[in-house]
Order: sequence, then structure tokens, then C-alpha cells
Amino acid sequence: MSDSRTPAQIEADIVRRRGQLAETLDEIGVRVHPKTIIGDAKARVVSRVDQTAGRAFVAVNRTVSGVRAQFVGVDGGPRLERLVPVALLAVGVAGLLAVSMRRRRE
Repeated sequence: MSDSRTPAQIEADIVRRRGQLAETLDEIGVRVHPKTIIGDAKARVVSRVDQTAGRAFVAVNRTVSGVRAQFVGVDGGPRLERLVPVALLAVGVAGLLAVSMRRRRE
């Protein structure tokens, strides 16, 4: 199999390939540069933090919505049958804490 290209075509091909090789080496140089590596690492960390924060927000929002649904009716009004016992419990716990603190002082 003989090469039917002219010397000028071969020389042009060599010049083109040298240009491609120079571009490839430049790209490799940028990729392995410490600033690039640090920048990529920072971007990955920020992305993971954003994902974690997003998941946490969704979980908290879901929990708050669930708790709210327990104490607020579909019409938006308070569900007294659930709020009154919780309020009484809170007052009772606060009273017990007050009595306990008063006894400690004596």
C-alpha cells in the first residue's frame, strides 16, 4: 500500500497534527494545573452541600407540613380537638418545671 499523497500534502498533514497536539497538550496543562484541580474540588463540594441542604429543606418542609396538618384543618382554621390537649400538656410541663426550679432554690 503506497502513500499517494504529495510531499506538500504530507507536510500540511504534519502541520495540522502538530497544531492538534499543541491544543491537546495545552488542555492537559490546564486540567492538571493546581488552580484548576482546586477549583474543580471546590465546585464538587459546593454541589454536594447544595444537594444536602436541598434534601434537608425538603425533609424539614415535609415535617412542618405534617405537623401543621395535625393542628390546622383543611379550611385553615385551628383544630381545637388537637390544640387544647397539647396546650394543656405544655402548661402542665411548664408548671412542673417552675415547681421543680423553686424547690431547688430552697
